[in-house]
Amino acid sequence: MLAASQRRHFMWMGGSQMRALIMVLLVILPTAAGHAGEGMWLPDQLPMIGDELAAAGLETPPEEFADLTGHPMGAIVSLGGCSASFVSPNGLVVTNHHCAYGTIQYNSTEDRNLLTDGFLAATRADELAAAPGSMIYVTLAVQDVTQEIVSAVPSDADGTARYAAIEDAEKKLIAKCEEIPGHRCKVSSFHGGAEFRLYDQLEIRDVRLAYAPSSSIGKYGGDIDNWMWPRHTGDFSFYRAWVGPDGQPADPSPDNVPFQPKHWLRIGTEGIDTGDFVMVVGFPGKTNRYRLASEVADAIEWSYPQRVASRQESLDIIAAETAGRPDAAIAYAATESYLNNSLKNGQGMLAGFAHSDSVTSKQALEAEFAAWIAADAEREAAWGGALEGVESILDEQRAHQARDQELSSLKYNQLVSASWMAYRLAREREKPDADRKPGYQDRDMDRIKARIKRSARSFDAQVDMALIQNTLDAYAALPESERLLVLDQWFGLGGDVAASEAIASTLHRMYMATKLTDPEARLALLDADRATLEASEDPFVELAVAMYDTDLALEAEEEMLDGQLLEARPRFMEALLAFQTDRGIEIYPDANGTLRVTFGNVQGYVPQDAVVYLPFTTAEGVAAKATGNEPFDAPVALLEAVAERDFGPYASQSVGSLPVNFLSDVDTTGGNSGSATIDDQGRLVGLLFDGNWESMIADWDFLPEVTRSIHVDIRYVLWVMDRIDHAWNLLEEMGVEPVFRPIEGGTD
Repeated sequence: MLAASQRRHFMWMGGSQMRALIMVLLVILPTAAGHAGEGMWLPDQLPMIGDELAAAGLETPPEEFADLTGHPMGAIVSLGGCSASFVSPNGLVVTNHHCAYGTIQYNSTEDRNLLTDGFLAATRADELAAAPGSMIYVTLAVQDVTQEIVSAVPSDADGTARYAAIEDAEKKLIAKCEEIPGHRCKVSSFHGGAEFRLYDQLEIRDVRLAYAPSSSIGKYGGDIDNWMWPRHTGDFSFYRAWVGPDGQPADPSPDNVPFQPKHWLRIGTEGIDTGDFVMVVGFPGKTNRYRLASEVADAIEWSYPQRVASRQESLDIIAAETAGRPDAAIAYAATESYLNNSLKNGQGMLAGFAHSDSVTSKQALEAEFAAWIAADAEREAAWGGALEGVESILDEQRAHQARDQELSSLKYNQLVSASWMAYRLAREREKPDADRKPGYQDRDMDRIKARIKRSARSFDAQVDMALIQNTLDAYAALPESERLLVLDQWFGLGGDVAASEAIASTLHRMYMATKLTDPEARLALLDADRATLEASEDPFVELAVAMYDTDLALEAEEEMLDGQLLEARPRFMEALLAFQTDRGIEIYPDANGTLRVTFGNVQGYVPQDAVVYLPFTTAEGVAAKATGNEPFDAPVALLEAVAERDFGPYASQSVGSLPVNFLSDVDTTGGNSGSATIDDQGRLVGLLFDGNWESMIADWDFLPEVTRSIHVDIRYVLWVMDRIDHAWNLLEEMGVEPVFRPIEGGTD
């Protein structure tokens, strides 16, 4: 890393001269500053890797980042699928535009399209309610509950009994934790079930949209640029957390007041430079770094090809069925965004695996691991056959994966899902609440109803029927031994009529007869009792009732295998941890939706021979891509400001322009979207929003030479807020003085 005095000298170079220097530095930075990269660390692990943090450039004691409820970790929040952070003492929350996309779409109509126009609340009273079910989760405490969980499992438990015992122990811990009103708790497992932690979070359920730029900024480049570098996307939006007058979580109400967090992030207005230390803090969803070679091979040969094919089919259907129907297109905008992202992710995974040795390297590691166990009698006694035990269970699970995939897709259909959920709830309500399955307890009802309400704005019967037809056609193509008798009989499969024709005829009858295309009818269904539902003549409810026993049998089969894995996987992971420790390797758990820290440096990379990617893109790059047509339809006001180089203090002398996006070698994945990117002083310098094309397989295998994360630079965020959208009220709230606001009495 350059010394501070050297950095100051280079900051005064001209833009072209500096770029030439940076190009040279990029070749040496992976060696000079490549101390970080791989690892999604639990905050309490940071003191153990203090030397690596210091080598990467952290000057603050790592202990300050180890406390989840202190600063800055206490400012980091979850949106239940994306990450975010408080940036003011009045509950202002910053996240990605694509994380707020569902809310923006929910509040959009053909006449008032916020996706196209963006939104800025002039006052807090003007803020818009987020889509139903939107939550902000503030971490309050974390407790190791491994002993409580493990001790609840009988020593002679089979897979089914083990699964049930762990589930029951988790429910009891959660129920005790949630005795405090407004708290939402969960138990998360680590290393395949070797460790368990209880997370206690404040659940803020009055969430409002304060500001979102237009999609021509927030989604600039769209799916064409998604996962690609160079990138020029202003992927940011702002929510606000509201609570009751007593400061506690409350249902949305005009009487509510802004939440006052104990901690919020200060804005690093000076930004960062090439080689600087950065840390990303958020809630990554899931990684598979410790999976077996056979699991990687299955992902390559089946899972990702299946994902790519199914996502493309769904996108084609939605495009065809919404053509010329603007309201339907708006209704499915968020769905299309999700499908496109998932599609491109799958394509990137396959491309990455095609140029990696992930399977062979895993096989080599497993051979070395097995030899290490066999070389010692004590290790053989403790862990002999650990790998083979996991493998045999996985073989059983894979036997029905095609069937399970189509059944899962079937229940993604809104009418099927609502009917199935209503009947399952009615059956579960016959038991005491504590005995019900997770997902069907009283604590889950608000979420279930919110999901139904939210879906009302993303539903169109014509599109819905076309999508379920496609799913059922794929189901009908399965071998007869993999199909379910009840579904075959319901849709008339196996008779004289061709399968697709029989399905189409049945679906037409069902959609003509059902009343569930009305979202209010779907919502009312949730309160119906068993007798009412069993007497219903609605075809979707009748299907749910007919499927119930089969569903339970399949669920029991799945739980038995999962229970077996909850014994076999921890044993394997215990052995693997010992093996890696013996080799001097520090282990971080796979991502599982819990708060993690990853750190590294701002740096570009070399994607191929003779090609060098610089770590920063600039505002001029936005203008260079502009065509006037979506997704490169940059606002006219923005293009005029770029042409005038009217960047104010937000420009970077070292970059030679206004930075838009930047690269770092931090280790991230899905769920990290919206994560705060902070500097070594804990100041917000950007938002993580994507990875590069070469990083796609990072869920399975980290490649330090080319794996990069993409961030929106805070200086671009501030400039758009100040110069383009005049979000001066929010800037001041974050402690940033607007520079483009006209002097009172003057002109803009």
